[in-house]
Amino acid sequence: MVQQLVLFGTELRKRRLAADLTLTDLSKLVHYSKGQLSKVERGIKAPSRELARLCDTALNAGGKLAGLVNERLPREGPEETTGDDEVWLMQLSADGRSWFQPMSRRQALASGAASIAGMSIGGLTNPLAGKDGSLLGASRSLFDYYRQLGQTVAPNVLIPALIAQTHTLRELSSRADTRTRQGLLKLGSRYAEYVGWLVQETGNEQAALWWTQRAVDLAAAGGDYDLAAYALVRRALVTLYRADATQTVELAQRAQNDRVPPRIRGLAAQREAQGHALAGDYDACMRALDRARELLALAVPDSDTPVIGTTNLPDPVAMVSGWCLYDLGRPADAAEIMETQLSQVSSQAMRTQVRYGLRCALAHAAAGEVDHACDLAMRLLGSVTAVGSATITTDLRALARVLARHPRNRSVRDLAPELGTTLQIITP
Repeated sequence: MVQQLVLFGTELRKRRLAADLTLTDLSKLVHYSKGQLSKVERGIKAPSRELARLCDTALNAGGKLAGLVNERLPREGPEETTGDDEVWLMQLSADGRSWFQPMSRRQALASGAASIAGMSIGGLTNPLAGKDGSLLGASRSLFDYYRQLGQTVAPNVLIPALIAQTHTLRELSSRADTRTRQGLLKLGSRYAEYVGWLVQETGNEQAALWWTQRAVDLAAAGGDYDLAAYALVRRALVTLYRADATQTVELAQRAQNDRVPPRIRGLAAQREAQGHALAGDYDACMRALDRARELLALAVPDSDTPVIGTTNLPDPVAMVSGWCLYDLGRPADAAEIMETQLSQVSSQAMRTQVRYGLRCALAHAAAGEVDHACDLAMRLLGSVTAVGSATITTDLRALARVLARHPRNRSVRDLAPELGTTLQIITP
């Protein structure tokens, strides 16, 4: 399974060259774009069964090509029937505003994106040296730096750089030897997954899911099919913030296949527990948390690839337990657990401190410990603005609603001006 995309692409290219056909020639025979065929040959995109059968017939492969595509190949995305390779367009403005838009090269030309006013930076012409891992190593170190930086700055500061790095790794992979190519694509998938998370932090769920799917595609092209399971965990996070308990549980359970690595299954079990908590099912929630702890304990770190999921919680299951207890209507128990766990989170992990700190303040407020909740929230409000998180904003609004039930409390009155200003700043 790991080698299927590469094997199909290699076999297709070998038979096409043996038939003395260019990509343009073959595209005319099978009625798929040259760009689509190029991606398939390079192993970046999975071939559909239809495409495999058409190529098999056009190249007189006698079923050899069609036989390489079976039900275990990743589900293909939307087929490209017109245009060339996908183009990624970004606009970076001096005021910090920016946008990103993927489109086909033909669409880009039609919209005038590639005009005389544009600047061509040039293409990548030299193949990568197969034994030179310096680029991969540097990109890996850079990823760790970006994740660290992402704890202290708003998503829009990092997203353009991460998109550019993802694009670079994707394009360089087409000029590398097989081993280096797979490493570049796997790392590119982690960049894309992180972009998806940061985009969700901006509140754009649709774009977040688009980037998560790009991460799955890149990972599969690099021989890593496990990220598809983690994509279900990411989708379950979207449904969690929509308060859709049923969908959250279903998506998380689908990600817990026995063939999936323990860490991904453990993270999926955590998400399942959060779904059960939303539904008010205490027993199912606790069982899922126990399973998550067992699975995460079995996970073996891989120094070659970034860790999937948070790296800033010393005991993620314990913190998620507190999160769940709040949703289960046990705010005092939730606050006690999260307070203990927060004391162990690095002061450098600002986003993590704010996310769980506000959740902790919310639990304290719901448990009647209003003064303590206000004190904790006051210490966090400046950081809330700095990290710019739509998901954190959800809990801040919830905290404001709970505190509004105590209008005569002095701590609430003292917090109100700054809380109101912060909500105005971070609300779109």
